[in-house]
Amino acid sequence: MTTPTAPPFDPVRAGLDRALHGLAALGPDLASQANRIGAILWSPPRIVIVGRLKAGKSTLVNALIGAPVAETAALEATNVVAVYQDGAPSRADMVLLDGTRRPVDTVRGQVTALPVPPEQVAYLHRWLPSAAIRDYTLVDTPGLATLTSENENRTRRVLIDGFEQTRTASVDADAAVFLFDSTPRADEMAFLAQLGFTPLTTLGVLSRADGFGEGALGARNPLEHAAAHAAKLAVQLRGMVMTVMPIAGLLAETSHTGALTENDARALAALSGIGAFDLLDLLDSDDQAPVPPEVRGRLVDLLGEYGMIHGRTVAARGAAALNEWLVAQSGVSALRGVLAHHLGTFAGVHRARRIIGELEQLAYTHPARDQIRGVVDQLRSDPAMHTVVLFEHLEAMLDADPASPVTEELRRLVEHPTATGKLGLPPDSAAEQIRAQAQQKLAWAHTQALSTMTAAEDAALVVLIRTYGLFTR
Repeated sequence: MTTPTAPPFDPVRAGLDRALHGLAALGPDLASQANRIGAILWSPPRIVIVGRLKAGKSTLVNALIGAPVAETAALEATNVVAVYQDGAPSRADMVLLDGTRRPVDTVRGQVTALPVPPEQVAYLHRWLPSAAIRDYTLVDTPGLATLTSENENRTRRVLIDGFEQTRTASVDADAAVFLFDSTPRADEMAFLAQLGFTPLTTLGVLSRADGFGEGALGARNPLEHAAAHAAKLAVQLRGMVMTVMPIAGLLAETSHTGALTENDARALAALSGIGAFDLLDLLDSDDQAPVPPEVRGRLVDLLGEYGMIHGRTVAARGAAALNEWLVAQSGVSALRGVLAHHLGTFAGVHRARRIIGELEQLAYTHPARDQIRGVVDQLRSDPAMHTVVLFEHLEAMLDADPASPVTEELRRLVEHPTATGKLGLPPDSAAEQIRAQAQQKLAWAHTQALSTMTAAEDAALVVLIRTYGLFTR
């Protein structure tokens, strides 16, 4: 069995790869299964962008990819799920409901028309030569709770329900970025729960932060207001999301897709002598001075009200300075960091857990079940897979009893990379403190195991006891 060139060494992937080679050695048909599962292993984790209509999903996708490739206008292609993956040459396939693929033409990097009705399409698969999405694949979705219920149904089918009880044409996402404008509505939270992700594989984004609260003309800076509100939401929604981040999507898209020009900066600087309220009145007028109406309209499309009002003095220093300011205001750099180092990491853990599930399913259905079970048991005993096993138990506890202290212990163990973080200690704790804390945790877990409420809790405590025991050595 051959595998593509791997990224820097990952012990989890290496362990899974060894298990797949062991599976392939059991027979020709299992070699085919190993290759199928290997394609899952070596492809980047998929992060789905979800939210209501006009939440700014495609705008954010464009910003993260660094090119205006996700359709944001009212085009046919905005009504279907789109998968964006690093790859050359740039091209697009349409995946139909039965899993078959057909190529689709693109115009200036965008799909503007589909050769079949959208209801026949499961999703679009786009390959783009973009280093920004080398470590994860982005999945853009139609809006939830739209006027056209079929749009939401397409999102639901490709992410949750599958097609005709199969996953042939699903995108098999590993994590989610959920966009909302202020506070998630009940139907949004219900959809998020149905996606089946954990708080560690779900990121909340307070979109359109530059228009939050009273907006650009309010007494309070909307970006600061959005940041404070996001921090409160992160606490309130801790059981559903990793955290909540404020993002000014339009500013992010403009600054990361090369849309801003020197002419735009000069035009914006020409508006610097006008009061903020007068500037907004000017946007609705036919006055030719100080810049023509069509130029003002373009600036609104690029920068929005906040960018126009607060970016005028920066624009006097040129397009480069203005673009740098837009990047800083947008919050997208912090978002990229979370995607790369946190959400992407846990998406990879989710992907590994899924692969173990695939192997265990084979052990139930294949005649060589005993040999396959041996491969799985050896994989599960690999120390590199310990976080994946903890994650698996965290998923089970989130279903069985999300409020249990056992669930919180599992989350901390999975979430933190260091021994001190896993045990809830300060980073500079000495080895003696680590062992003492682990001993206390071990005693607590033994006490909890005397009276468990569910089978999931019973199994989780066995793993917790083994984990804390490792820290006491």
